[in-house]
Amino acid sequence: DLYRSRGAGGQSVNTTDSAVRLTHIPTGIVVCMQDERSQHQNKAKAMKVLAARLYEREREIERQRRSDLRSSQIGSGDRSEKIRTYNFSRQQVTDHRIKHSEFGMDKMLGGDLLDEFVEELLFHH
Repeated sequence: DLYRSRGAGGQSVNTTDSAVRLTHIPTGIVVCMQDERSQHQNKAKAMKVLAARLYEREREIERQRRSDLRSSQIGSGDRSEKIRTYNFSRQQVTDHRIKHSEFGMDKMLGGDLLDEFVEELLFHH
């Protein structure tokens, strides 16, 4: 879009259409430039500014996407996210992912009962 520039600058400001307004239609970003005396110089400068704004917008979208991905991978640490419960008073181990409980805390801590939980987990997933 071309229009006459405004402000101080003498007679040439009133007679030449040197100001440039670029609109990036997909994003709606608008850049107006009237710093230079020439329409071509203003257009080149506006293109650089538009490219910089589009690049910054893409960087922000990518940063937000990574942040959302990171947040979805990190749990909140609530008790509802627990994987396994060790109940020492009842000698019971419960895996909450597969809803499987076994008695024999000594076997679990010794590593003997772990194979049963792994097999059960593989069976459910």
